[in-house]
Amino acid sequence: MKKITLIVIILAVIIFVLFGILLFWQDKKETLPTNEELGIEVFLPKINEEINSPLEIIGTVFGNGWIGFEGQVGTVKLFNSNGEKIAESYLEATTEWMQPSVRFKTTLNFISLFIDDGVLVFNNENPSGLPENNREFILPIKIGKTVKGTIQVKLYFNNNEMDPEYSCQKVFPVDRGVSETKAVARAALEELLKGPTRQEIVEGFFTSINPDVKIQKLTIENGIANVDFDNNLEKNVGGSCRVLAIRNQITQTLLQFDTVQSVVISIDGRVEDILQP
Repeated sequence: MKKITLIVIILAVIIFVLFGILLFWQDKKETLPTNEELGIEVFLPKINEEINSPLEIIGTVFGNGWIGFEGQVGTVKLFNSNGEKIAESYLEATTEWMQPSVRFKTTLNFISLFIDDGVLVFNNENPSGLPENNREFILPIKIGKTVKGTIQVKLYFNNNEMDPEYSCQKVFPVDRGVSETKAVARAALEELLKGPTRQEIVEGFFTSINPDVKIQKLTIENGIANVDFDNNLEKNVGGSCRVLAIRNQITQTLLQFDTVQSVVISIDGRVEDILQP
């Protein structure tokens, strides 16, 4: 009887140990390695966590090709399940970037119309430019649906990479999220006046429109959008090329809407003598 009891106890211990190993393994499957061989640890978000916009990303790099350089430690891109890049940003150093270990953070803004699988792809700073020094870290996540009330619009900017000769009339779209509103055309113009983001500037986008320009009135009637700006729109603006670029940025941003077939631009109510070369 004692022998049977002992055998039962031993079997129970074995089962308990195996169960503990199974739980440990399941937990490890949900955690990406963060040892020194990897060189990067991401604190936020966690693996397979559902993310929403705006997304705060926090982590640390500490070697193996992951270094700080001129205030940043690399880039991060967000891809959806179709492999489309829907957001990108620099990883900004929040501690001294010349140290072996550097904390970083950034914020991603994105638009997703449904819940989706995705990945965050981290790439290191590689001042040498040598391919063998490139590092990549992939974090699988769930992309949450963008908060209801946000819609996507296109803004049109110049781009010195897509149009290196700066042909004036060529403008190129970028996607931007705005609050859903009946005045969506005005919301798109307001975003246009803010200019390109830092990442868009890196990709060659720039604006020919002056800073601090204000929209005084926008009406759309019978397919015609009449938009009136303050005089900052034409302040110190010279040259027919820049004038054409400004008009095209505004016009193409408004023409994306089905209710707009043509655009009339005015400044302080004046139409005829504005934006002179």
